[in-house]
Amino acid sequence: MTLELPLFVVLALVVVAALGAVLIRTYIASVIVLSVFSILTTVTFAMLQAVDVAMAEAVIGAGLLTAVFVTAVSRTRRRP
Repeated sequence: MTLELPLFVVLALVVVAALGAVLIRTYIASVIVLSVFSILTTVTFAMLQAVDVAMAEAVIGAGLLTAVFVTAVSRTRRRP
């Protein structure tokens, strides 16, 4: 009972971040919101006591993928 309300709040924020990552028009802002999504997913896994999965999500999702996406966005050019 003590974990339910904070977990629902974090899960609601996960949904908001996912929608934000899809609906935001600028690429770099979308990548930043996707990184926030990964961090919130990491918090969710940690709250569910899946610490090993949380660590993997933090390293891969929030760290590596954000760096790859920022590099990809910085190397692409918009058409006029």
